[in-house]
This record gives sequence, C-alpha cells and structure tokens, in this order.
Amino acid sequence: MLFDLDMIKNVYQGFEKQYALIKAAAGRPLTLTEKLLMLHADSSSVAPIRGKSYVNFRPDRVAMQDATAQMAILQFMQAGKQQVAVPSTVHCDHLIQAKVGADDDLLTAIDTNKEVYDFLASASNKYGIGFWKPGAGIIHQVVLENYAFPGGMMIGTDSHTPNAGGLGMIAIGVGGADAVDVMVGMPWELKYPKLIGVQLTGELSGWASPKDVILTLAGILTVKGATNAIVEYVGPGTQSLSATGKGTICNMGAEIGATTSIFPYDEKMAEYLAITGRVEVAELANEIKHILVPDDEVIANPDAYYDQVITIDLSTLEPHINGPFTPDLATPISQFGDLAKKSGWPMALEVGLIGSCTNSSYEDMARAASVAKQASEKNVKANAEFTITPGSEMIRKTVERDGLLRDFDAIGGTVLANACGPCIGQWARHSDDPNRKNSIITSFNRNFAKRNDGNPNTHSFVASPEVVTAMALAGRLDFNPMTDALTNTIGESVMLAPPSGNELPPKGFDVDEDGYVAPAKNGQSVDVVVDKASERLQLLTPFTKNNVSDFSNLRLLIKAKGKCTTDHISMAGPWLKYRGHLDNISNNCLIGAINAFNELANQVKSPNGGYEGVPIVARTYKAKGIGTVVVGDENYGEGSSREHAAMEPRHLGVRVIVTKSFARIHETNLKKQGMLALTFQNKDDYSIIQEDDAIRIDGLASFSPGSTLTMVCTHADGTTDEIPCMHTYNEAQIDWFKHGSALNMLREK
Repeated sequence: MLFDLDMIKNVYQGFEKQYALIKAAAGRPLTLTEKLLMLHADSSSVAPIRGKSYVNFRPDRVAMQDATAQMAILQFMQAGKQQVAVPSTVHCDHLIQAKVGADDDLLTAIDTNKEVYDFLASASNKYGIGFWKPGAGIIHQVVLENYAFPGGMMIGTDSHTPNAGGLGMIAIGVGGADAVDVMVGMPWELKYPKLIGVQLTGELSGWASPKDVILTLAGILTVKGATNAIVEYVGPGTQSLSATGKGTICNMGAEIGATTSIFPYDEKMAEYLAITGRVEVAELANEIKHILVPDDEVIANPDAYYDQVITIDLSTLEPHINGPFTPDLATPISQFGDLAKKSGWPMALEVGLIGSCTNSSYEDMARAASVAKQASEKNVKANAEFTITPGSEMIRKTVERDGLLRDFDAIGGTVLANACGPCIGQWARHSDDPNRKNSIITSFNRNFAKRNDGNPNTHSFVASPEVVTAMALAGRLDFNPMTDALTNTIGESVMLAPPSGNELPPKGFDVDEDGYVAPAKNGQSVDVVVDKASERLQLLTPFTKNNVSDFSNLRLLIKAKGKCTTDHISMAGPWLKYRGHLDNISNNCLIGAINAFNELANQVKSPNGGYEGVPIVARTYKAKGIGTVVVGDENYGEGSSREHAAMEPRHLGVRVIVTKSFARIHETNLKKQGMLALTFQNKDDYSIIQEDDAIRIDGLASFSPGSTLTMVCTHADGTTDEIPCMHTYNEAQIDWFKHGSALNMLREK
C-alpha cells in the first residue's frame, strides 16, 4: 500500500524553485540539513542564526504512538477542528505488556486496553487520522516502512521519531502540544539547530554493525553533547550502510540529545523504498537527488560548514557495549569484560533482549539469527533468557517465512509481540526479587535505572542484536564473541563465526494483515465518547492564565539531585495505562527523582509535618492555594518526549522549574504548558536553595526575550538570597506563558 503519494509529489514539485531561492539567498554551499529545514520553513526569507533564532516550519506529517496520542488527541479536541490539517497516524505499540509470548500478550492487551483503543480508533476515524491497530508494529518501524520519504519533514510524539532519518527525512520528536499545532494547521516553532557533521569512512566488517556507530558516538558526545543540534552524516561510509542501519543510528541519536539525525539520499534508500512498495517515491527522489544530499563543497570540506565534525572509520570500528544506567558509557567489547569485573557489576547475564524500534529490521533479525543458527548447529543453547521483538507485523511474517524465527527457537528464544514491550518498561519480568542486583543486555536505546523492569538494581547494557544474541548464549558479561569460545551441551569448545545476513529479504516482504485502518472520509457523524467515571481517560480542563501575583509566595517542592529524566518525572511501565487521565497519572509525578536533602526518592518535606510523597505534598500545597517550585540538576528532562512530565507538575500547582540545564524537548514541553522554565545564571547557585525556602520570582512584570529574572529565596532563619536566572523564551512563548498554555492561546485565536 502506497500512502500519501500525491502529498509527496506536491512537496517535491515545489522543491526546485524554492531551493534556487534558498541557495541564492545563502550565497554559499549548503548542508543537507540547511536545505531541508529552509525548504520547510514557513517563510523562506528568514536568515536564521544557528542555536539562537526561532523559526516556524511546516511539517509534512505527524505520527503518534498510543501512549502519547491520548493526550495529543484530547488537546486536539479542545481546538474545535473537524479534521487534521496534515496526514497523521496513531500507532498502538506502547500499551502491550510482554509477559509470556506474542499471541497471549496481544490478546491480553486488547482486552485490558479496550477503552483506550476504542477512544483512539474512534477519534482517528472522526478526525481523519490513520489508525494502526495493536500488533501492527512499533511506530518508528511502521513509519519507515510506509511513510518516511527523502527530503520530507515529520514530527512525532515520541523521542525516537528521528528513526526516519534513515530514509533522509527530517523527523523530530516533540510533545503532544507541538503535534496539535501542526494538526490544526498552525506552523510549528523550533530553535534553529546547530549542525554536527559525522564523517563516515570505510565499511563495516565482522561483528561491527550500524548500532556500533551510534554507541561510539554516544561515548564521544555524551547524553547532552548534541542538545539543540542536528547530526548530519556525511562521507563515503554513508553509502555502505543499509537504510534500516541508517535508521538505527538516527533513532538512537535521541540518546545524545540531538534534535534529529539524518543521512543523505543514496541507492540504499532507493532499494528500500522499492522493496517496501514505494518505487514511485524513489523515482521522484532520483529526479531531485542534488537537493537531497549536501553540496559537493560541503562533502569535500565539512569543517567549513558544520559547527563540529567527528570522523568515524567504519573499517576499524569495534563492537561496543554501553551502560549500565546511562546510554553514553561506551566500552569497546575487547575491554568490556575487564571493566565489568573491575566495576563489580553482576557477571552472570540473566536476559538478552533483541528488537525494539531501534533494531528490529530484517537485517537485524537476519544477522542475529545467523548467530543463533550456527550456535544451534554447534549444540549451544542460550545460557540466559532470550527474547525477540519484531518491529512490525511485516517483519514478523517475513522472518517467520524465511525460517529465522526457527533459528531463534532452536536456542530457546521467545518471540514477543510486535510492540515496545521491555524497552519502555512494559515487561512482566519473571523475577523472584524485584530489587535484586542483576545484569541484562538489550539492543534497545535507553538503559536508565528502572527503565526496563522497574528494578533500580538491574544493570542494563546496550549493544547490537548480534552481540546481544552472542552474549545470551554465553550468559556472562565477560564473553567476547570475537575471541572467546563457548562450551556446548556435550562439553566441546566452539567458536562463533562473525554474523551474516541480507539487508533486505531476497523474496521480498510478506504480510497477511498489516493492521491499518483508514479513517472515514467524513467523520462528522462519528462519536468520540469519554466516560466521566473512567479511570483511564479524562477530558481536559484548560490551565488557568498566569499572573505576576502567582509567583510571589511559592514553596520548594523538591530539589532533585543528579540525573532526572522523564522516567524519573513521569514513570512509564504500569503508569502507561493512565496516559489519557491527567489527574490519575499525576500521582506518579517526580516519584523517581532523588531529593537532594535526604537522598531519597518520593520523600519530600510536607507542610503537614514530616515527609510525604511528592504528589501528596504538591496536592497539599495546591489545596492551600500555594504554588510550588522544582529545582533540577544538569540536563533535566533528558529522555522521551512525554509531555506528561510537563503537564503533571502544572496540574499539581508547580509554577516554576529552575535547573542547571534542560533537555530540549522537555524545556519546550514546559513552555507549551504555561510553565516558567529557568536556568541558573551561575550553576553553583543550585546549592543555595534550602529545604524550607519561601520563594518569589521578580521581574515578570517586564518579562521579555533575553531578560533576567530573579529568584528570591527566604530561608527558615529569615535570611534571603537573590539568585539571577536566565530563560530562552521568545515573544510567542511569553504569550503562551501569559495565556497559561500554548493551547489556551490557540483556542482564543
């Protein structure tokens, strides 16, 4: 099925003329990112400054996964529109819990989540949104197979939306309010990013895979090294990587804070488009290929055109394993075993998990299956639990037809549903102690504490699917498949050969039922019903407008210490079921954050005396009409795009978030919800804030772009400290703040 061909034709039709104007205005060679951003800018006359200018864009489409789609659609319903303004889709992939296996888990999810699925299906039908049923696949794999196209621009309500960069698309993860802007026909605002060029040379060989490119880069740039930047891959090495391999690299760019990542259009992309039924798109892209790649001068001299250039030689690239507890602790596999022993990590590997939105392509499955097949032939079984998550029903059906699932089964593998599952905490792990120290390894993207199974002592490591498969066979962290032997069931010592596998299925892809449901051509008669007594869905009430007086008598809710990701602010796992009910899900607000004053999670000082949970204390202050303040550390809000991490504090009466620094998506989400997001002018001032402080914010009467606000802290002993704070609000964002949210302002317009 070929979606949106007419839309793609219209996009490409205007490219040549627009590109000529952009090139003439720039007066210099252009990177691929610059071309595509300006081709989608709301006004081609702007001359943006990297890292400073805010630019309005017109994305071509919107994609939403079921957990974030609930709140996005609830906000869209408030806007009063009859139909979405751009092609949009909902993908039911987050709410399926992995427990026993694909078939049973899917049936359980359909029964358990019926109310939510019915809501999403009916709303999609009414508002012209394409609906992908549970079991159809993970959003990013389905988008790559059906919707992504070279040169396009897409936003998605999931931080791994950049996966589509594997097909040369500018694809950016956003919050639901951003998606609503685009779905109602408004332009979408983004700070014009800086550009990081990653020059790839050589070709991969042996055990090295595309995953190792991004694992290596994460070690170089760290989790915030690409914040407010787009990573653009250049150089001859790009052409040796498959389209899905490119997608893997772009997907996990979210782990270095990148706005998005992108590869130039090439023959690998054309081949993937053709085999997924989109040969017409490839033909159209071939006609404008000069636009879909960096200019020759950029390729020849990248240092002159990017803010930073990093070179990676694929020919010498060694497989990496990243973690635990953070995706940027990168270690070459040759050094990993020694590091594990030195660090005291649990050496027994209990589970190996492959798949996820990052690594579930045919190539991933084929290379991992080649490891499993040779192990089976050499009488080796997995010494750790081993699970396989296909990325889509098309992948699952194809690898089943080609015998790859049999290869996994032969070593004891269990196939899970075509869904996110353990990657996002939707995992009913078989464990006798939910707090026991243990080690697992995955081909996923994130490995924060509690991320996969809720256990803070699970040491989660990230590697390629083929390395994960090999490690599961060994059952130990100190196994290196490149140099170490395995002992088979009859006591023989055997070696694994490097993995092999086709990038694309030789017989083409196969699928019986892809799970897509087209919306009604006219959905005005379709009813979207939300039960007032529902525990899982709740119609939204607009947030109140902000007044200067609201910021004169505040109290500290929590000063978070160390890493405070969106998982800490709004946990996933069992809380996913409340993603459509703001009041209920707010009971998980900041319960994972560590209180700097007592080193405990979910224990903060209460006006009732003693210590209570964060949501309880926030509700207590709110009932008294007292607003609260959250203080954070570096890169606050790192992780997923979930806007619940912004909406929950807002709902519970938090007025201000002050941090050393913000992750990009979270800062934008806070602004969209009418929150005041500030950073310390002097990061050391973080230490000044005390547990019993009364706080006010001075300077809001003259709140303007570039202004400095002052946080005045009155301590319990009566002394005060004035702390200067910076912000990044522009005029439009200040209007969001004054109206109480961006949606309030949109609705008034």
